[in-house]
Amino acid sequence: MRTVTLDILNDRALDLLKDLELLKIIRLRKDSNIQDITGSNLISKYKGSMKKQPISDVDDQLNSIRNEWE
Repeated sequence: MRTVTLDILNDRALDLLKDLELLKIIRLRKDSNIQDITGSNLISKYKGSMKKQPISDVDDQLNSIRNEWE
């Protein structure tokens, strides 16, 4: 038996892998070290990490950052 790690780029690939598992050709298992990155996970992860600021302050900060590169 050999273990490999895959990056699933398309949901159809996951469906194919599940079919192979049903045929008892492979065994799928979730890696405990890898986090599933979805929109809801990202929202909860970063929610509240930025304080509310007036738009003018944000614009000033963006212009300052852009000017650093020039």
